[in-house]
Amino acid sequence: MNESGRKFPRAKNFHVTNKEVGNKIIFLRKLARGGSTHSFGIHVAKMAGMPPSLIERANEILLHLESIHANGNSENTTDKVKNISSSKMQLSIFDAHTETFEEIRKLLEGTDINRLTPVEALLKLQEIKSKLK
Repeated sequence: MNESGRKFPRAKNFHVTNKEVGNKIIFLRKLARGGSTHSFGIHVAKMAGMPPSLIERANEILLHLESIHANGNSENTTDKVKNISSSKMQLSIFDAHTETFEEIRKLLEGTDINRLTPVEALLKLQEIKSKLK
């Protein structure tokens, strides 16, 4: 029983079942009792469309943390992660889309929605949608 189970006896731990196929994770949309044996944060970030450089950086940090844990040397883990590659800059998850969002912002600012016909509004929406691809 984990610490939460001791503090809250009525609380139950569940996880979403999954299947690993090659290097991919498929979430089966079914709950099962107990905790998960893995953390899928990086997989979920990839599925959500995060930039590849962010995913690569997360994998680098994960590998480093796993090696620290495997060696039984978990003291000052935060400092060690900071030193993995201090020359790398922090990546914003919004950098990949900033230019596109700026284009859409300018397009919307230049549009008087009170003067659009329904057809023009649909065409404008289609134009915005095409910029997101």
